Amino acid sequence: MLDIKFIRKDPKTVEKGAKDKGIKIDINQILEIDKDYRLLFESVQKLREERNTLNERIKKNPNRWDKEGAQSLKQKLEKEEQNLRSSKEKLDDLLLKIPNLPLKDVPVGDESKNKIIKKVGSPKKFDFTPRDHLELGEILDIIDVKKAAKISGTRFAYLKNEAVLLEYALLQFALEILLKEGFIPLIPPVLIKTEIMKGLGYMENGGDEDMFHIPKDQVTLIGTAEHAIVPLYKDEVLQKKDLPKRYVSYSPAFRRESGSYGKDTRGIIRVHQFNKVEMVSFTTEEDDEKEHEYLLSLQEKFFQLLKIPYQVVKMCTGDLGFPAARKYDIEAWLPSENKYREVTSVSTVTDFQSRRLNMRYLDGSEKKYLHVLNGTAFSMNRPIIAILENYQQKDGSVEIPKVLQKYIGKTSIKPQK
Repeated sequence: MLDIKFIRKDPKTVEKGAKDKGIKIDINQILEIDKDYRLLFESVQKLREERNTLNERIKKNPNRWDKEGAQSLKQKLEKEEQNLRSSKEKLDDLLLKIPNLPLKDVPVGDESKNKIIKKVGSPKKFDFTPRDHLELGEILDIIDVKKAAKISGTRFAYLKNEAVLLEYALLQFALEILLKEGFIPLIPPVLIKTEIMKGLGYMENGGDEDMFHIPKDQVTLIGTAEHAIVPLYKDEVLQKKDLPKRYVSYSPAFRRESGSYGKDTRGIIRVHQFNKVEMVSFTTEEDDEKEHEYLLSLQEKFFQLLKIPYQVVKMCTGDLGFPAARKYDIEAWLPSENKYREVTSVSTVTDFQSRRLNMRYLDGSEKKYLHVLNGTAFSMNRPIIAILENYQQKDGSVEIPKVLQKYIGKTSIKPQK
């Protein structure tokens, strides 16, 4: 949620920021309702003062007071308080539909404006036609989408044998690095109250259509661990000296992929359920940008150690989610597609979610809203895909990256005979 004072002061910037994200808002309507709300608030305050003054008079002279006047004042106050509540609800509903504004350094436009910041590593040149991850997975007997489709439907998969070992190796690899960096490990609930999800800002602008909701219990399955971690400090005040607070979490993630009909239907690159290692950081306004770069550097470290070629992309306004103010993607090279594909992202949502969830920190005598950042360590299917394709051999075997071998206890995955 944006600060209403900022909206009043610079409505054109707010309107443009939303438009750059592809979201239309009626800024004049918002300002009009805000004006009505403030007038009603002043009216209610005056009526309450009159009531308090009258109550003091009654206490001093209980036998001499205007019963009809007191009743009239009470009814007038009740009516204005109801009008105030109604106005507040209308204003809050409109404010919740305003996205977080892109930061000034974010490229404006659609995905064609995404900016490649750098490339690391050179794509391997094969002396054979590289197989894609699904063909390799079937040859190696480590991925089964056919049985998963029979049991669960499309966009599901069974990971088997060494694919399971690869996933847990990636988990241990990430934890080993992040725990040394002072991250707090956490396994969160995968169901959260739908009202909390709404508070995070992920259900606006059609976002709720990509979620699995359980209306009977008013809960929603998380699409990433950050959904359950960010609200940790709802309605709380932290101390500045305790910041940043950094968490690393491992959890399932559930997505309907409602907007991807016909896209990436082969294999496990885009599925309804997968496991994810996620980083979340709570920090101060002045450290937000530094923290964003820090989380990005950790993501790069993972892929550098895995020796997988990648590029870093600064995402444009049209590719930012509703709460995000800036986002970087890391895209790994996939030989079968002869291009880079997203494997991680890292975003700052500034104080947008903290305002919606009332999460603050004490800076001297002043209470300020926390700045929140989130970033993927490993969205498990995608690094597994990148490993299979980049480390494949002509005979269909796959070498295991050296940094993962100690967790798996072998150096390669051989085809099943």
